[in-house]
Amino acid sequence: MPEYTILTVLAVAAVVAVEVAWLRTGLFRSRVYWLALGIVFFFQILVDGWLTTLSAPLVTYNDAEFSGVRFHLDIPIEDFGFGFAMVTLTLLVWVRLGSRKDATG
Repeated sequence: MPEYTILTVLAVAAVVAVEVAWLRTGLFRSRVYWLALGIVFFFQILVDGWLTTLSAPLVTYNDAEFSGVRFHLDIPIEDFGFGFAMVTLTLLVWVRLGSRKDATG
């Protein structure tokens, strides 16, 4: 399996494991979280599609380093995994630190 694909799978699995096994914020049960993720993905499609379109790419990927599966506008599917992991981990930390502040403050 290519490196970018492996790292994407590991990032997604690690973030899900952090929530399920450690933080337990309940974020995955929140409708607001899924709405926010939808908004992030909408804009990711616009920007990432512009950057990676095969007809005039501004960003190129080494074909040997990712799965080769591309979504609408030629976006490598791995980009969505990394986007999910980055945004979700940020929100998990934000929720957790906010909970601590509420408990102490």
